[in-house]
Amino acid sequence: MQAEGDNGSGKEWYVLKVQTNRERTIREALLKKIKLEQLEKHFGEIVIPSERVVDSRAKSGEVERKLFPGYIMIEMALNDETWYLVRDTSGVGDFAGAAGKPLPMEPYEVDRMLGRGSEESVASPKVRIGVSVGEIVKINEGMFENFEGRVEGIDEHSGKVSVLIEIFGRSTPVELDHWQVELI
Repeated sequence: MQAEGDNGSGKEWYVLKVQTNRERTIREALLKKIKLEQLEKHFGEIVIPSERVVDSRAKSGEVERKLFPGYIMIEMALNDETWYLVRDTSGVGDFAGAAGKPLPMEPYEVDRMLGRGSEESVASPKVRIGVSVGEIVKINEGMFENFEGRVEGIDEHSGKVSVLIEIFGRSTPVELDHWQVELI
């Protein structure tokens, strides 16, 4: 199984389907097997696509969230030996591709997944907000405490939530921090 369109080094990026919530242990198992079989020259990076998210429940304030649970990206030169090594690793399901034939990722897909060339990936982490647009929430702090309203908009980067509340019989939009509202 030789890969088509080699990028000079012969290595291309592939997507592996793996058991969900075992991505880290499967990545470590792959790294150990590669070293044990002395196939380091055929492999590059093994990445679990994730992003940093602000979470008020976490001690550090930030958590790492997997972008695609159950998937790992692997840079490798595809041949019979490397294909069998990866497929025989416990927890690996298969390569993503058509009819069992691994398809390499396009360069723009790799750049997007790894956050290369994107200003947004270097920007501050997104805020994890526990409500969605259209849900009814109760304001639990601030000038409008105990008011209820419908979420009109969410800004994950600033952590702001726009809520439509009724004041004197009129619907009025109010911008609040995400921690000032709770789902009813």
